[in-house]
Amino acid sequence: MTQTNFKKSVVLAASLLAMSTAWSADGGEVPAEERERLAGLFETIEPENIKTSPIDGWYTIQKGSVVAYISEDGRYLLQGDLIDLETQVNLSEASRTDSRRDLMAKLGDDEVIAFSPEEVKYSVSVFTDVDCTYCRRLHSQIEQYMANGIEVRYLLYPRGGPASAAWNTSESVWCAKDRAEALTLAKLGREFDSSDCDASIVQQHYVLGQEVGLAGTPAIVLEDGELIAGYLPPDALKARLQQKAVEPEKVSASQ
Repeated sequence: MTQTNFKKSVVLAASLLAMSTAWSADGGEVPAEERERLAGLFETIEPENIKTSPIDGWYTIQKGSVVAYISEDGRYLLQGDLIDLETQVNLSEASRTDSRRDLMAKLGDDEVIAFSPEEVKYSVSVFTDVDCTYCRRLHSQIEQYMANGIEVRYLLYPRGGPASAAWNTSESVWCAKDRAEALTLAKLGREFDSSDCDASIVQQHYVLGQEVGLAGTPAIVLEDGELIAGYLPPDALKARLQQKAVEPEKVSASQ
């Protein structure tokens, strides 16, 4: 987070705190009638998207990685990061990370195009566009990622949407007999053999990308749900993953 964005987030958090009498502990589930009432204010929000919040008088609306806050009377809606100034924890980003982790955990091996080393030390999911320059750069180093013990699980995310040429190419990649080879050739701008098949997975990947909160491609989602927006070289990604693996050990040692 940049210093400017952090300051904006602090202002928002301070405003929310001023509206509440105190921080509240987890108040349990939101009453069913409340969830129904508040969800009815929006076209795309379901009752299960309404959750408790750490602020008295406010509820959290969370759909995928989209997080907002709504007053109990349904009059006010706030979107932005909520920060606990005492602990310096971005509560909104923590919610988004948890949501991304849960969304990605539902993906089966048959729903991605995986490049796996013999010994998998780490696994990441990468939303990719076949025409994206940095997506191609990332894939040109796929052997280095695997040499670092990193499994790359690709999801097809043509940024231009269903009407784009990249969408058609992505469907052809999915319908190829060897999807990994087809993806590699597509990123090189070469032709590859394909056939007719159910390519609705591209639509599923595209919707999932929106739920995850992508701003562009490539987008790397780590196993804990952290989102890395953009390209990260093999060694830099390995270092990031190694650091994250050490952090829980430090926490355990301090307890």
